[in-house]
Amino acid sequence: MHKEPLALLPEICLLAGAVATLLAGSFLPRERQWVARLVATAALVAAGVTAALALADPVRTVYGGTFAVDTATGAVRLVVAASTLLVIGLGVDELAGTRRESETYALLLLGALGASVMGSTTDLLVLAIAFLLGSIPLYGLVGMLRSPGAAEAALKTYLLGAFFGIVLLLGATVLYGLGGATAYTALAGGLGGVPVSALAVGLLGVLGGLMFKAGGVPGHFWVPDATQAAGTPAAAFLTTVPKIGALVAAYRLLTVLPPTADWTLLVAVLAAATMTLGNLAAFAQSDVRRLLGWSTVSQVGYLLMPVAVAGRGDEALPALLFYLAGYAVSNLAAFAVVAAVPGRRSLEDQRGLAAGSPWLAGALVISLLSLVGTPPTAVFVGKLSVFTAAWDGGLAWLVVVAAANTVASLFYYLRWIAPAFGRPEEGTGQGRPRRYAAVAAVLAAACVLGLGLAAGTVLPLLDGPLAG
Repeated sequence: MHKEPLALLPEICLLAGAVATLLAGSFLPRERQWVARLVATAALVAAGVTAALALADPVRTVYGGTFAVDTATGAVRLVVAASTLLVIGLGVDELAGTRRESETYALLLLGALGASVMGSTTDLLVLAIAFLLGSIPLYGLVGMLRSPGAAEAALKTYLLGAFFGIVLLLGATVLYGLGGATAYTALAGGLGGVPVSALAVGLLGVLGGLMFKAGGVPGHFWVPDATQAAGTPAAAFLTTVPKIGALVAAYRLLTVLPPTADWTLLVAVLAAATMTLGNLAAFAQSDVRRLLGWSTVSQVGYLLMPVAVAGRGDEALPALLFYLAGYAVSNLAAFAVVAAVPGRRSLEDQRGLAAGSPWLAGALVISLLSLVGTPPTAVFVGKLSVFTAAWDGGLAWLVVVAAANTVASLFYYLRWIAPAFGRPEEGTGQGRPRRYAAVAAVLAAACVLGLGLAAGTVLPLLDGPLAG
């Protein structure tokens, strides 16, 4: 049994940073809460640096085979840390000097810790704990504004989270009963020859819980309400970071299941339903935050495509990891634009954005066209990769459905871009953009283009075996 505390150094940095941030905020006056922000930022930078250094370590599992140290873990850690840093950056203007500034940073770090552990574990029990660790901070973040809308969204998120948490535990219990173990390596051998119907029940339970975290069908109901009602940093975080851990966790689990259960078709159907429902619901939205909420639901559908062919080829895992990174920076760039001009809540309010803030408008165009999948952005390469992986895995019909959804999604993204470049009406000025959020938007948009242009270098680095 390998016990290597240094193998979990990025996670230790996140946990220590969350505790230190909370303590700093508790003993500092409100005008000096920026110290808590610096502590949280330092913890995330330390987590990212140690995660990058750990990429050179040999592939293995530690702590009795419950935690993987491999390329996928390294990618999850890096994307989670970078995404949370961007969330803090775009939220500085909104959170600075507020009563719950330090608490928000602590919750962000704990939520990031839950996502990191979820994407790295190779044990059902640790997966359940990571689900709770990532979910409880989420409930607090959604309700942090203390408004009626935020309270309703937090309650809905909590109730659905509690329900799908029970469903995940039920599924894990069934798989444990069938396989006689909770570690994935032991399950790979223990589940052979078990009744397919019982295996399906266990798999559906675990996938249902993970779909709540990812925001996919059937656990998606909370996403648009929480995105619309929560504060901008919380909305940006909940539509980005939990997905990273949940989807990689689903990929890890599916690679050890026996081929007797046709889980490929199940995940493919979930992918098609998620992307189609998300796109259809986004068509009718006029609130930009709610539109991004449904957009993030649709993106889960595309991200599920490589999960559906897990273990069927070498292209699926690198495609998933790269798409997650591209989606994260693209989605956060869009939310940073929203945070920079908080008075422009509706699509019509976006009119004239380019005239007053050309840099912001440029960041908006790059982020939204990336979410569509337009070259040379990061999501374009990500979509091309996942389409290729799904096609090679025998899911040509899913690629056709995804291509049709991609074309359809262009409609509601253009509904946002068009007024932004329209002529502003007289007397509709919205004031100067928020400084930190505007910088975060431009920086994230630059990362979108940089990651897309560097895809030929990055993708081969993600092509590594899973531990276990």
